[in-house]
Amino acid sequence: MSTLPTWVNTYAQSEEQRYRPQPWLNALRQKALERFAEEGWPTNKIEEWRHTSMMRMEQRSYEPVTQDYDQAAVQARLKAIKAIDPNAHWAVFVNGRLQAELSDLEGFNPKGQCLNTAEALQQEDTPLKDKWGLPEDGFTPQALNLALAHEGLYVQVPRGVHVETALHIVYVHAQDNAATFNRCIFDLEDGAQLRVVEHHISTSTETALNNTVCRAWLGRDAHLFHLRLQQENIETVHLSAFQAFQEQSSHLETHAISLGAGLARSEIETNFNGEHGYALLNGLYFVDGKRHVDHNTVMNHNQPNCHSHEYFRGIMDDRGRGVFTGRIRVAEGADGTDAIQRSDSLLLAKLARADSRPELEIFADDVKCAHGATVGQLDQDSMFYLRSRGLSEAEARDVLIYAFAIQVIQRIQPEHLRMAATDGIQNLLPAGLDIAQEQV
Repeated sequence: MSTLPTWVNTYAQSEEQRYRPQPWLNALRQKALERFAEEGWPTNKIEEWRHTSMMRMEQRSYEPVTQDYDQAAVQARLKAIKAIDPNAHWAVFVNGRLQAELSDLEGFNPKGQCLNTAEALQQEDTPLKDKWGLPEDGFTPQALNLALAHEGLYVQVPRGVHVETALHIVYVHAQDNAATFNRCIFDLEDGAQLRVVEHHISTSTETALNNTVCRAWLGRDAHLFHLRLQQENIETVHLSAFQAFQEQSSHLETHAISLGAGLARSEIETNFNGEHGYALLNGLYFVDGKRHVDHNTVMNHNQPNCHSHEYFRGIMDDRGRGVFTGRIRVAEGADGTDAIQRSDSLLLAKLARADSRPELEIFADDVKCAHGATVGQLDQDSMFYLRSRGLSEAEARDVLIYAFAIQVIQRIQPEHLRMAATDGIQNLLPAGLDIAQEQV
């Protein structure tokens, strides 16, 4: 049997002293730690991790988080982010811990519940007991999250309630060489509606590990909008997972925008457990330098007459590498399934690399399923046309990159959230997005 890294043991002991979890949770955490000790970080021998190496994690260690951070730097970043949606509900986690003075959740609770999971876990009859997760869920990074995560948000929206104001969850890494583990639970009863936006940012320039898990339950006719905007520093390792369970006629819309981190791995899974469900999985990632971004998605069509649309686009520059693996599983008896999956990659440099693996597993007869993948470069005829209209080479290049990205961004509603993703792309275009916007 393998042993746990020293830093994991130190982190676990530090968190236990701080939170003192209940016996049932202690048992889950112990089993999760045992699994991680036995299996370690995923290796290339696992098919779903074939293109992503975690070898660097074997040599790294992290320190427990503290309350010490540059408050001025954090507040400056938050001011810019909160300008996106001034009237929203805000939950701000700095180094993995909810900061009440930086958050604004007033007015949410009359519409349901929105509280720190550390508080919810202390309740004797906590609803999290059946939703927190199991040690065998997912791959070992999720087991490590289960073992070490205490804080996050538990959001419960009652039957028929529409939360009109978006809930923004901001994760700020402000400590060098720190690891953070957060877990959020979204519970939407029948007919409920909720919009959630995750922001992942860094004020520290040093190495960090951000491991987050979100689990969502959508009741009959429930609607959940979820947007994750990841803009962490290049030294950060970002590991995130989103898992949803959809009942009859529920509607899930999730957007994954990955523009930062040196190594980023995102896992997205939805399960259709009732008929006539719908899910949109929409993603955009930009990879430059020697960065590596990996998206792994699974659509489980377990019931008949469900629809899913999945669109991911990646932009790779320098020696950057982008990986997309998407699997659609249609169970026996799930007739009437209508599923579309598409992955498109744009290579901007000779040494850039894209790996795309669309997969179908179909065990039903009366279905409509399609998948496709493309990998290409900027069209030289289009470059010539734009240059002939007075644009410089850099400006023409940025116009075409923006035109490639906008097909993903335009699916994001409402407009102010779409513009937040657009601003992220703007910062990555040397010639400036204003030029691209004027020309497209």
